[in-house]
Amino acid sequence: MLRARFSFPTFPTPMLITISRQFGAGGSEVARLVADGLGWSVVDNEIIDRVARLAGLTPDVVAQQDERVPGFVERLARALTASSQEYAVPELGVALRPEEPSLVRLTELVVKQVAAEGKVVLVGRAAPAVLGQSEDTLDVKLVAPRPFRIQLVMIAEDLEVPAAEALMDRTDSERARYHREHYGRDWDDPAHFHLIVNTGLLGLEGAAAVILAQARRMGW
Repeated sequence: MLRARFSFPTFPTPMLITISRQFGAGGSEVARLVADGLGWSVVDNEIIDRVARLAGLTPDVVAQQDERVPGFVERLARALTASSQEYAVPELGVALRPEEPSLVRLTELVVKQVAAEGKVVLVGRAAPAVLGQSEDTLDVKLVAPRPFRIQLVMIAEDLEVPAAEALMDRTDSERARYHREHYGRDWDDPAHFHLIVNTGLLGLEGAAAVILAQARRMGW
């Protein structure tokens, strides 16, 4: 593997909540409820557009960008290496050559930029691994019993039970793989999070209430 020839800028991480989630546990919905309760912004799939702009790609190329999508890095690497062009990244002051292992790091850069904005609820993108735990960050993982998640996936994706189960298992497997391969982390280890919240038992509003209570205890 080629070694990157540059270093990324350092960003502070003021007042940030990260939401990791099992597929079907209601991550986006809970994030919106928490953001509304605090008067903060929520950042979910908007990161796709930011990564696309940094990489010099169109958003549709990275429309499936997520730590859950199989082969995301490999697919984007093929898209980049299809051209001999270098991609300028003004934020870094460098030009990235396609063969450099830069795509995951571009996502990391965007995560750090979002975190530096402050008062943000950030969904996914391995943010706890990228940013590390700090007194100004609340890292939450949402979990739920399997039947609860299957029902949510069926409704959200308009799928029957077998297809919903297959999608759920594949998605969680890929999220675990992403954390393991790029950060050496066990995604299922609760020690990586400040809170583990069960949306199946508490409901989406109840889960948001727990997160809000902790955020307010922290003075937010």
